[in-house]
Amino acid sequence: LDPSFNAFLLKISNQLSEEQLNNMKFLCRDTIGKRDMEQIKTGIGLFQILTERRKLGTDDMGLLRELLTQIQRYDLVDKVKYFETFQMSTVNQPDTKENAKLDIATDVIADNLGRNWRKLGRKLGLTDVKLESISKRHPTELDRTVIELLREWRKNRGAEARIEDLIKALRDCEFNLTADKSYFRPQSHGDLGKRCLATSKTPWRSMSGRTV
Repeated sequence: LDPSFNAFLLKISNQLSEEQLNNMKFLCRDTIGKRDMEQIKTGIGLFQILTERRKLGTDDMGLLRELLTQIQRYDLVDKVKYFETFQMSTVNQPDTKENAKLDIATDVIADNLGRNWRKLGRKLGLTDVKLESISKRHPTELDRTVIELLREWRKNRGAEARIEDLIKALRDCEFNLTADKSYFRPQSHGDLGKRCLATSKTPWRSMSGRTV
């Protein structure tokens, strides 16, 4: 793991009281199991197990934020959010407008893709090893799995990540309905809707059912 991430977790651990740690352990009991729960004496011990079980990582701090929120340590929640923002700012990214389009498409795809996420992942160029790693992070939460998938793709592509490439991959997988939803929802961002309409492989139907 990134040494800065480990140092950050250590700082969070040092600011937890014994009662707060016990409450966090209780909230994670189904994930860590009774035996391991009894052996955890520090926050860093809890974080280590969550990391080993792929519930916590530099690109997946949602569970940590949720736990800290549940024990009402909102000051630490803010620190986690700041760390996440800092991590993202160090990654080469597309411009703000393109990022906004990709953010919207990510939400749409997460809501619609379901169990077909591996097929899309392979089309986007992710390895089977990476896909297996993603699947273990959220084995029962498909929407979060899809978000992780698209986050990995965007990280790999960096500044070259484009909404058009994402839509093309969806169409190549024959996920045309999801592609249509992802394409047409971001019309508020400039002329994206017009460009998408011009390049779409399938006709778009108006509310009346007429092909346009």
